[in-house]
Amino acid sequence: MLKKIYDLFSNDIGIDLGTANTLVYLRGHGIVINEPSVVAVNQKTGQIVAVGLPAREMLGRTPAHIKAIRPLVDGVISDFEVTEEMLSYLINKTEKISPKFFRPRVVIGVPSGVTNVETRAVYDAAISAGAREVHIVEEPMAAAIGIRLPVKEPVGSMIIDIGGGTTDIALISLGGIVRSKNLRIAGDKLNSDIVTYVRDEFKLLIGEKTAEGVKIAIGSVIHGNTMEVVVRGRDLVTGLPREVIVTDGDVREAISHSINKLIDGIKEVLETTPPEILSDVMRGGIIISGGGALIQGLDILLQNILRIPVYIADDPLSAVARGTGIILEDIVGFAEILISSQDELPPK
Repeated sequence: MLKKIYDLFSNDIGIDLGTANTLVYLRGHGIVINEPSVVAVNQKTGQIVAVGLPAREMLGRTPAHIKAIRPLVDGVISDFEVTEEMLSYLINKTEKISPKFFRPRVVIGVPSGVTNVETRAVYDAAISAGAREVHIVEEPMAAAIGIRLPVKEPVGSMIIDIGGGTTDIALISLGGIVRSKNLRIAGDKLNSDIVTYVRDEFKLLIGEKTAEGVKIAIGSVIHGNTMEVVVRGRDLVTGLPREVIVTDGDVREAISHSINKLIDGIKEVLETTPPEILSDVMRGGIIISGGGALIQGLDILLQNILRIPVYIADDPLSAVARGTGIILEDIVGFAEILISSQDELPPK
């Protein structure tokens, strides 16, 4: 009876807590928030100045007393208090869309292979931010559910979720992850590769945000039509502003080492996969989700190297958030898929 009252008078919220972006799913409304995981803090007063998009605009542009912080590094919490503030902002913003009497029930996606301590940190941050009940699910599992893979059936499915801080490679069957690997090679690492390349090749210093813009505009892993973009930064020789033209070939060269490491990680997972599941994967193919799926030609490159069909998920950026939404529709049915709830978490 109490559960039915809670269902009527509280919201169900799914959160894809990402290193680069955080998406929020509100049951009955769909994805209602998609904002960068950035918080601007006034260090004199300790107050939060901005969260999300306004804070991201401040990156690299703040005075000394205001610091734009990304509270998640490599998919895990690096600054607990700031993460709590960010979650509180997101939950409050969602509650304004659909005001309810009780505090919300929340499902949060985290990278595969996180430790108990990291899981506890996410749980505590969500409870402190105003959640009534918190459930945690691994992101590759949530992404697989979001793109409607048959995760509960005795059929092997392979998903590669390339986010901002981490890439999750997972083989899923019968509601569990059979094999998985978590790599610290994802969107942020590719941005850093571009910054390093431009510095070494052009003697030009650019910011992470500029590098991300280059990656989105002309980033590719296979030869195609020549693309180029003008990049502005500080000349390391003269110290003065300068602009150069960067081509897609430059970006390919910049990110090639990281892409090769990613391919090696996928091969490692496939090499230890049971043969029955491997035959399922060869039939059904590999699905790529997350922002990294948007790098041009990644599916073709992987298909050529692995000799397995590779597909890009529909709307890859929102796959995890959609998965948390599907879990919220049937939390009991997906109970075995959740990696933790209140009862299973280690004590503080």
